[in-house]
Parts: sequence; C-alpha cells; structure tokens
Amino acid sequence: SSSSRDEVLRDKRAQIMSRGLPKQKPIEGVKQVLVLASGKGGVGKSTAAVNIALALAANDSTKEVGLLDADIYGPSIPKMMNLKGNPELTPKNLMRPLKNYGIACMSMGFLIEETAPVVWRGLMVMSAVEKLLRQVDWGQLDYLVIDMPPGTGDVQLSVSQNVPIAGAVIISTPQDIALLDARKGAEMFRKVHVPVLGLVQNMSVFQCPKCKHKTHIFGADGVRNLAKSLELDILGDIPLHINIRETSDSGQPVVISQPQSDA
Repeated sequence: SSSSRDEVLRDKRAQIMSRGLPKQKPIEGVKQVLVLASGKGGVGKSTAAVNIALALAANDSTKEVGLLDADIYGPSIPKMMNLKGNPELTPKNLMRPLKNYGIACMSMGFLIEETAPVVWRGLMVMSAVEKLLRQVDWGQLDYLVIDMPPGTGDVQLSVSQNVPIAGAVIISTPQDIALLDARKGAEMFRKVHVPVLGLVQNMSVFQCPKCKHKTHIFGADGVRNLAKSLELDILGDIPLHINIRETSDSGQPVVISQPQSDA
C-alpha cells in the first residue's frame, strides 16, 4: 500500500539524516542548555533571554547561570547586561566570560568594536559560534541560556546539532507576520529533535499609563492560537511596557532593577 511505502521512505530518510548529523558534545562544565529563539527579528527575544537568565538565578540562588549571545551580526547582550571590555584568557587559552548581576556572559560584542559591522560569510560565522561555545571557560554552570539569532539558518542548526539542548523557548509577538516565522522556528527544532518547552507571547498588550486603557497593538492571542495548533504550552505573556524597554537600554534589566513590578 502507499502508506507502507511512505513509511519505508520515511525510515530510509531518517537513517540517512542520522548518519549525516554531527555527534552532539556537551559544553564543558554546563549541565543544562536552554535556547531562546524567534523566527523574526525585533520581537524582543534578547530582552526575554536576559530577563529569563536573571530570573533563573533569582529563583534559586544556589544555581549558577550563564548567558551566551549567539547573534554574531547583531550582539545586544553587552548593552543589556551593562558589560564592556575584552575577555581575559586562561592559561589554557580559553576566554573568561564577563560577569554582571551574577551572570557569566559571552558575546561577539566583547571581541569587536561596538560600532564595527561584522561583514562575514557563513563559514566565518560558524567558526565564531564554535569558538563562543567551546573556547570559553564557563566554570560550572547549572544553566546556559543561549540567545539565538533570528531565523532558522546555519547558526540555529549548528548549535542544535552540536550541543545537547535541554529545551527551546520560542518568543513571538501576536502579529501574523511574526507568527509565520515562529511556526517555522518551532518546526525546525522538532526536526532536529530539540524539545520545544513552549512559546512566550511578547508585546501582548499596551496599557496607557494615563487612562489605563488596554490596546492590543500587535493583535490579541495570536501566539496562544499558534501554541494550540502546535500542541505547545504558553509559558507567559509579556506586556508592551516602557519600563521593559528603558531598563534593557540602560543595562539594568527589569527582573533585576524592578523585581516587584508587574512587568
């Protein structure tokens, strides 16, 4: 029957794919890797990654947390975590992460001038990602949060296939255009056998600070509907709030600077 033929083809394809995939190798000293991803840029993924890393540390002071900025072309973690300077080298020639708010951070932004564009082809980017993953002395971390670049390209595939990942979190706004790409991101992780822990709906609602009227600028419940169709959980709703933007820009993320606020 055609269904059994399809099954045979699927099995063959799976065998070929498994042969071609690189062997996953843990990052030395890191227990759990959590990746934060989005299909589209500009949906607040880096802001969410920074605040999630800080929240993991705040929820349990016995846990050591690291943050890796895997966005080679547009690194934003240095500014958000209020960090500057070049990493020191250990006697073993490994880079030491820069630290703030108790979080060990590594980013391409520490290795280049702040205003310098990274004009590189794919292979150079992959080499840089490999260095940021493997040539860093992370010490002993319970969690390493990786802020992925937007999209479903080489970097996402390389990280997913080379490093054992405990789970991925997809960030999206409720806007239809962002949701199209968020779905692609979720499907990509499923293809490379990375568990998707759930979706976060960002910039979900704006409340006027004067009249308190709520406006769904990017639409309402778009991410909830996507999560339903993908049979995934919604992990949280983040409002569109000036405090979140201002604290990120000033290098004092809202989880650390305003822990009691609604945001």
